[in-house]
Amino acid sequence: MAPIAASYRIQFRSGMTFDRAARQLPYLQNLGISHIYASPIFTATQGSTHGYDVTNVTEIDPSLGGRAAFNDFSRRLQDLGMGLILDIVPNHMAASLENPWWHSVLNEGKDSRYASFFDIDWSEPITLPHLDLPFDDAAADGKIKLVRDDTGLLALQYGEQRYPLCEESRAWLQELGHVIDDDLSAFASVVENLRALHDRQHWRLVPWTSASSHLSYRRFFEVTGLVGIRVEDPMFFDAMHALVFELVRDGQVDALRIDHIDGLADPNAYLENLRRAVGADVPVFVEKILSAGESLPATWPVAGTTGYEFISALSDLFISRKGLAQLSQQYSALVPSMADPKSGLRQAKYEMVTVNFAGEVNRLVQIMAGLLPSVELPSLADAIRELLIAFPVYRLYSTTKVLTAEENKVLDRAAGLARKHVDDRTALDAVVNILRGQAPTARDPAEFRCRFQQLAGPIMAKATEDTFFYRYNCLLAANEVGSEPAAEPSGIAGFHLQMQRRLRQQPLGISSTSTHDTKRGEDARARLYALSEGADAWMTALPRWRLSNSRLVSHRSDGMVPDLNVEWMLYQTLLGIIPSDVNVADLPGLQDRFCAYAVKALREAKLNTNWTAPDSSYEDAVQRFARGLVSIDNLDFLTEFADFSRPFVASGKLNSLVQTLVKLTAPGVPDFYQGAEGLDFSMVDPDNRRPWKQDEPVAKNAEFVVQSKLEIIKRGLSLRQRNHLLFEQGAYVPLTVEGARKDQVLAFARQAGGELVVVVAPLRLFGVIGETSLTADPSFWEDTIVRIPATANSILRDVISDKTHVCGDVFVADILTAPVALLTSTT
Repeated sequence: MAPIAASYRIQFRSGMTFDRAARQLPYLQNLGISHIYASPIFTATQGSTHGYDVTNVTEIDPSLGGRAAFNDFSRRLQDLGMGLILDIVPNHMAASLENPWWHSVLNEGKDSRYASFFDIDWSEPITLPHLDLPFDDAAADGKIKLVRDDTGLLALQYGEQRYPLCEESRAWLQELGHVIDDDLSAFASVVENLRALHDRQHWRLVPWTSASSHLSYRRFFEVTGLVGIRVEDPMFFDAMHALVFELVRDGQVDALRIDHIDGLADPNAYLENLRRAVGADVPVFVEKILSAGESLPATWPVAGTTGYEFISALSDLFISRKGLAQLSQQYSALVPSMADPKSGLRQAKYEMVTVNFAGEVNRLVQIMAGLLPSVELPSLADAIRELLIAFPVYRLYSTTKVLTAEENKVLDRAAGLARKHVDDRTALDAVVNILRGQAPTARDPAEFRCRFQQLAGPIMAKATEDTFFYRYNCLLAANEVGSEPAAEPSGIAGFHLQMQRRLRQQPLGISSTSTHDTKRGEDARARLYALSEGADAWMTALPRWRLSNSRLVSHRSDGMVPDLNVEWMLYQTLLGIIPSDVNVADLPGLQDRFCAYAVKALREAKLNTNWTAPDSSYEDAVQRFARGLVSIDNLDFLTEFADFSRPFVASGKLNSLVQTLVKLTAPGVPDFYQGAEGLDFSMVDPDNRRPWKQDEPVAKNAEFVVQSKLEIIKRGLSLRQRNHLLFEQGAYVPLTVEGARKDQVLAFARQAGGELVVVVAPLRLFGVIGETSLTADPSFWEDTIVRIPATANSILRDVISDKTHVCGDVFVADILTAPVALLTSTT
C-alpha cells in the first residue's frame, strides 16, 4: 500500500454516489491527495444523510450505486494510484424495522439468532419509544391499527411503521378465526383487543418522552433510533465485519476509521481482534476525544486518532492569551450566569445524569445494589451520579482487569471531586473500589464496570460539546470538540510540546481542521480566533449593535428575547460566516442558514427550549431577531458590521493559510474535509453536511486567498510525497526565534538525516495586514530572526515564494515575503 500522504473526506449520500465521487478523483489526485476517506457506505435507513444508522452491514448501499458502482470506484482509485480509508460503525446499528437483524429480534425475541447481537436488557420486553401518547390512549385515538404486512402476515401499525407480531400472538389470533378475518378494523377498534395483542409481544410501544427515564436497550448517546451492539460477541464480530474484511483482503480498502470507539465494552480487545483479522499493515484510526493531558492508550494497535486534539493544539497558536482574558472578563460582567465555566460545566453534567440519562444511571444503581446490598440505595445513586459528573476524561478502559496506574490517577481525581458533593463518603469509596476491580462483591462486578464506562463517555460528550458549548459563548472559536474553551492558551511553546508528544505517540494520526462533526468550518474558526486580539473593538461595537437592533428584540414576561448571552452568540456566529462582500442577492440563503443554526444552538443549550420540549414561541422570537439582522431592511447595520469585520476577515485569511501549512507539515497525516481545500465557513451539522459542490472544483474560484490556500496545499503535498519518510519519521524541532516580534512567529523544522524542512509562519497580525495583502511590512518585524540549523545542503529553497536562504540566523522580514514560508533543503 502506498503511504497515506493526505486524506480527503467525502460524505457519501445526499446525492453523492460512487459515480459522482469517481469523477472528482483526477482533481483530487492533482491536488496531492493519496487516499479518499469515506463516510460509512453500508446500507443505512432510507433517506439517511450520514450513513451511521446502518441497517445492513453485509451490503453496500444501493442508493450509492451498490457493489458494482463501488467496484468501479475502487478500480478508478487504483488506476490513479490512490487508496481508500473506510469509516465503519462497530458501536451501534439502526433500531429500525428496515434492519433485518433488529426485525428478527422484535419478531422472535430471545429466540432470534440475532438476539445476542444487540445490547438489550432481557428482563423485560424491548421498549420502543415511538408513541406520542401512552399505548391505550393512542389505541383509543385510532392511531394504532391491525394490518397485514407485505407478506400477508398481521402486524400492528403506528404511523408508517408496521411492527411484527410474534408466533404465539399469531396463534392466539388464529383462535379468533373469522372475527379477525372478517373485519380487522373492527377488532382493532376495541382497545382491550389491541392491549391484549400488544402484551403478547417481545416488545412494548411506549411514549418517546419516556426514553430518558427508561429504555431496555443501550442507545447511542440520546438517539433512541440507534441501538447499541455487542461487538464483543465473537459471532457478531464476524458477522458484522465479514464484508469489511472481504474489501480489505481484495485490496479495495486500505485503512479503517472506527467510529465512537468509547462506546464499546472493551475497546482494547476489539482493536486486537480487528488487528488480527486485517493484518499488521492496515492502518486503523479511532474516533477518540482526548481530554487535556490525556494520552491515547499505548496498548491500542492503532495509527492514531481522527484529529480533534490537533484542532485544539492549533487554537493555542491563534488565541491571544491576554486578549482571551480580556474578552472573558467582559463576557463575565455582561453574562454573570456564565462567569464560572467550571460551575457551568458541572451544571450541564448534573442535568445529563438526572434528566437526559436518568434511565441509564438508574440501571447502574440497580446493578450496584446487587453488588453492595448492605449500602442504602440513595447513597449508591448519589455516589454514582457524582462520579459521573466528576469524571475528567471520557472513560477508562480496564473494565475486566485492575486499572492501570494512569487510570487510577484519573479515578482518584474523579473521586476527590465527587467527595465534595456526596453525603455518604463510605458509599462513594465502595463504588470507587469496585471500579478499581479491587473490592469483593456478592456478584461479578464486570457488568457495572463496563456500563459505567459506556455511560461516562456519552455524559461527557453531551454535557460538554452539546450543552455547555452552546451556553458558554465567550469565544466561539474555542468551543470545538476536544477543547476546553475557558482554558488559558499555551502559546507557541505549548504547541511545540504537543507536536513533539504527537510525534512520539501517533506520528501517523489524522490531522484535521474541519470534519463532519466540528462546530465550525476551519475558515470560520480561523476568523473568530482574531476576536481574542480585537476584544476592544468587539466591546466597543457591541452596545452600538444592540441599540441599532433593539427593535428586533421581543419583550416577554420572562425577559427580553434574545437575552444578552444569545445576542452575543449570534453576533459572533455572524462574524464567522458573513461574506467579505455582502451581496443582497445572497441574503435569503444566509438568513436560512443563520436561523437554522440559531434554533439548533438554542435547543442544544437546553436553557429556554430543547429538543424534547421545544418552546416554539421563544424560538420564533429568536429567529425573528436573527432573520432581521441579515435582512435587506437592515442594510445600515449590515454595512457597518461588514466594515467592522474587515480586519477580522483579513486576520482570518492569514490564520487559514497558517493552519493549512501547519497541518501539512506537523506530525500526522493531513486531512481535508470535502470542499474545505477552498474556504469553509460552515457551521455545525447539518450546515457542514450540505452537499459538496463537487461538480464545481474550488480551483476555479478566483478569490486570492482560495488560490493561495490551494497553492500551499499543492506545493506542501508535493513536498510530502517526495519526502514521505521525513514527514512520517523525521524529528519535530522547535526553532529559536529572537527579536522584538519573537512571540508572533511560529518556526519549526522537520528533520531526518540530511533532509530538512523548515516552516515559518506569522501569528496574531490583527490590524497589521490588509484584506488583499496578507504580509506585514518588512519594518514590522524589526530585528526578529529565526535560527535555522545547518544541514548538508546549507541552501534552502522556499517552495511558496521560490526564494532561497542560507542556514543560520535569517531575518523574518526576509523570509516572510509571502504570507507563510516552507523551506526545504532538497531540490
